[in-house]
Amino acid sequence: MNRKTLFAALVCALLVFSMLGCGSTNQLKSIQLTASLINGLAPTEQTGIATLSGYGATIQLQATGTYSGSTTKDLTKKVTYTVIVDPNYNSDGAGGVLLPPCQAPSCPVPSVPPFTSGTLEYSPTGLITAVDPAECTWVNSAVDPATTPAWSYVGDYVVIASYDGVTSQPFYIPIGSAVGVVSDSNESGNCGPS
Repeated sequence: MNRKTLFAALVCALLVFSMLGCGSTNQLKSIQLTASLINGLAPTEQTGIATLSGYGATIQLQATGTYSGSTTKDLTKKVTYTVIVDPNYNSDGAGGVLLPPCQAPSCPVPSVPPFTSGTLEYSPTGLITAVDPAECTWVNSAVDPATTPAWSYVGDYVVIASYDGVTSQPFYIPIGSAVGVVSDSNESGNCGPS
């Protein structure tokens, strides 16, 4: 065997091992799901929860993948989004149950009441939009009606993103697309904290 053939074989072997991932830093380890924009503005805090505030309001989700070796990559348009009504907090705020979410562009379903799905529309690119029927899943749980409101939510949607066998942490979305209940401590009819 001559030197050129031996050198070519070594180069090919090295390429094969690097492509198979021996020592590679290309294995996806985790996905972090955050809101990159809320109603067109970058959020100042990120806690894994964001309220869809206002009819037509939007939340743009961002999925960031972390790979072996701590490299990160934006996977927002590559992940698959799964959105469900939270099984533990599923009230529409008026004693009913939140409708299942619907996927763009056919949302709500049907296009006129009575709806079988709606309130939250999601797209394959992670854009979340408040649609019909409008809801307020925040309630004022203040014991003394004369005090400042004590907000808690009774219903929300849960979003997860998955890609290449890896699933993100849940991201929670309470709804504030309708007015809240007017009371002594909520005279303006706010829907949740502002």
